[in-house]
Amino acid sequence: MQERQQRPDQGAVSVGDTEEHGPLAGFTIGVTAARRADELGALLQRRGAAVLHAPALRIVPLADDGELLAATKDLLDRTPDVVVATTAIGFRGWVEAADGWGLGEQLIARLREVELLARGPKVKGAIRAAGLTEEWSPSSESMAEVLDRLLEEGVDGRRVAVQLHGEPLPGFVEALRAGGAEVVGVPVYRWMPPEDLSPLDRLLDATVSRGLDAVTFTSAPAAASLLSRAEERGLLSDLLAAFHHEVLPACVGPVTALPLQARGVVTVQPERFRLGPLVQLLCHELPGRARSLPVAGHRLEIRGHAALVDGCLKPVPPAGMSLLRALARRPGWVVPRADLLRALPGAGRDEHAVETAMARLRTALGAPKLIQTVVKRGYRLALDPAAEAKYADA
Repeated sequence: MQERQQRPDQGAVSVGDTEEHGPLAGFTIGVTAARRADELGALLQRRGAAVLHAPALRIVPLADDGELLAATKDLLDRTPDVVVATTAIGFRGWVEAADGWGLGEQLIARLREVELLARGPKVKGAIRAAGLTEEWSPSSESMAEVLDRLLEEGVDGRRVAVQLHGEPLPGFVEALRAGGAEVVGVPVYRWMPPEDLSPLDRLLDATVSRGLDAVTFTSAPAAASLLSRAEERGLLSDLLAAFHHEVLPACVGPVTALPLQARGVVTVQPERFRLGPLVQLLCHELPGRARSLPVAGHRLEIRGHAALVDGCLKPVPPAGMSLLRALARRPGWVVPRADLLRALPGAGRDEHAVETAMARLRTALGAPKLIQTVVKRGYRLALDPAAEAKYADA
């Protein structure tokens, strides 16, 4: 995807004492989407986030697949009562594949004879572009609502064709069959692992090392793919630990969250299963998780790769962020140089590295008195006296 090139230690927007920053400024968010990644990345960047994009899967059309051809011929030979279209890309792919086989006109004619249900507005657009009109579409864009409608109508003895979209449809087919329906699956495309795994590995490493603040998922196969790759690399337990603690897994909806929930991961999801509400949810959740402290007469908020000092965004180098987090774990307490040295990535044994990183941190924060030097002992956040009692036993 096209995006501004940013390192995790850089802010996603111009910053300064008087400039505005978005609600996601200072946070780095992973995007696993294969489709609409540009749109999601742009929405996040517009709100200040740094974005790391790594498609967790690729879509493989089945235009030459015998399974799709067989399902199409079967529906032409025996007209279904209902056809459920689940995705715009899938419905268009089906029609295009049928055109390639010389069956396009027959398929469109057959679909005019059936009860055609559309999962959401994008599918409705694809249906109408094909010269067809859907009979109904749920306002929630939920397959659960589609299922409720079909079961209320009664499906006993009816033939229902479902355009599959590569994601699990938990209970959907089973419920229809339990109601007496004959269900025909139309497999239009499949999800496959990405051909180049290096971007996904970078995202996985960044998640495990807590270099990301959140990872977004817009399909269940993407979540399953990341989990599978982590297992292949022996990092599954580390990934799950990251999701249980510092890294927020954000899913566009409950179906997308299923592979993560099966591993015991608690996810956040917007009420409406769309990209916009997903981004708005992150705008609420991530700032709410940031540590905010009263320090030296200032309000210090610690984000993923930056800090807010009295509401002003201050990008901080990675080494500085490591020191700042170490100091913030016990605000007001002295943290020995040896402990701070261990917090520095790849610092070795030279405590001079702590002094160098601390000097850069103070410069980045723009308020040197936030961090006090305690001679021969270490450093401490200069917590305001009124807050000392609150954090005394932190």
